[in-house]
Amino acid sequence: MSDDHGHGHGHGHEAADTALARIEALSKEKVHHAGDHEGPFSLHVLGLGATGAEVVSAISGIAPPGFTALAVDIGAGSLSGVAAGDPAVRTVELPIPSRPDLSSALNRYREFLKMEYPRYYWNPNYEPWLPGDLEIPGSSAEMSRAIAKAIYGAEYYQNREITTAMDEFAEGVLTSEQTPLVVVAFSMAEAVGSGIVVEIARHLSSIKLGRRPWVIGMGVLPQQPEATFFPVINELDCMIDTEKNNGVMAVWGDLYKNPFTGGFFAVPDDGTHSPVEAIASFSTAGGGKDLYETLKALNWLAVPGDQWHPAIRGEQSDRWINLLATRPLTEAGDLSGLGLTAGFATEYAEARVFGTGPAAEAAAAAVAGAIPGVAATRVEPVVETVETPGDGVVSVVLPRASKLDLGLFVPSRDLYDPLEWEAHLLMHSWLLDLGVMLCEPSIRFDGMGGECIWGCACWVVVPHAAIRGESVASPISDEDVAAVASSGVGVPASG
Repeated sequence: MSDDHGHGHGHGHEAADTALARIEALSKEKVHHAGDHEGPFSLHVLGLGATGAEVVSAISGIAPPGFTALAVDIGAGSLSGVAAGDPAVRTVELPIPSRPDLSSALNRYREFLKMEYPRYYWNPNYEPWLPGDLEIPGSSAEMSRAIAKAIYGAEYYQNREITTAMDEFAEGVLTSEQTPLVVVAFSMAEAVGSGIVVEIARHLSSIKLGRRPWVIGMGVLPQQPEATFFPVINELDCMIDTEKNNGVMAVWGDLYKNPFTGGFFAVPDDGTHSPVEAIASFSTAGGGKDLYETLKALNWLAVPGDQWHPAIRGEQSDRWINLLATRPLTEAGDLSGLGLTAGFATEYAEARVFGTGPAAEAAAAAVAGAIPGVAATRVEPVVETVETPGDGVVSVVLPRASKLDLGLFVPSRDLYDPLEWEAHLLMHSWLLDLGVMLCEPSIRFDGMGGECIWGCACWVVVPHAAIRGESVASPISDEDVAAVASSGVGVPASG
């Protein structure tokens, strides 16, 4: 439909001008800077797996007042020495169960989910998602995502230590005298962190925190393409991208709504610059103020101008990935190793230089010159200098990338495709308890995603092509979705 209203010219330029004005409001008017009425802030970190535990340890020594943390891993001794002696940090090592004990818990999973939300559809075809002859590995390093999910779920739903620890962590967030910022840190390359984040973030954000505080995901990217990365990034994609997430909730209910209410940062690991230190320094800078201001900027970009209100949280598009990297002042001009595809473009980019004197001035000039080499932006990259004692560091945030902007995506898909079905199953985590293997095509609706591992009608209203990163129109109409929901096939929306 034309928007020229019979005048012979369109008004597309007006929308473009409005969008540009909103971006310039960040760069020129600093609308995302915290006002006198905002803050102070408290930082609360949920660290998952080995990398998440390292983040907790790194933050422990430099955290602002009000800091609390919970580190979670699988296996006895896996968290030995994490933030030792810090009373603000709790650790939970999920025990590796015997095969009979785990099977017993998985056989009860429908009961667990029914207690979690009463309108859960009691699927008569349910079976545990782990093959019956699968051995449980002796260490988390050998574990698959599907097994990590099973171990976490068995512990959480049977009200063991992790359940109590989560309750206490959430209570600390909600009773904070400062404005709480909750960071969930993990590695997308580790089975434990990436395998349990899709459940524990949901339990924390949507259930225990009631979606009130900002919950921010910070996931470390693999150093190289991996087959497992394909389901990892797609599960996050279908959790965070609003359109895809709506397609999941259409069948499975609103408990599967995006838990990362504050957004998601992907942190590259180039083997040279520590992603753990990047998360720690960025999260704690200015007592959390710099993280908060970045979240405000991202939210500003995500809310259309005609809908803007300070209380509105923006909805994420398929460009939900915000790339975060840090560099020492002396390396501010080197942004190699970020892992973005050539030609990446976004609206806005911001760097913050934490330091003082000539070294900080030189770093500010260097990073301003380096950003255009990795990202095209609609306005000049913004560089803020924050007077800070010490050696100094530069943080760079490149917002609003899609999974296709990551150089890892397509090669990881190519590694995933030729593997056998059971290998694919064990690489998945999210929705397995509902019978859905997200990255495989639906067996009921041609062109849709989410294979039912039990051979029935489990699926998601997300085109399989969108999961694979290919552009194909959805073959399913809104009427089809409504008919399935009303028929009781699949799971009605939760209450």
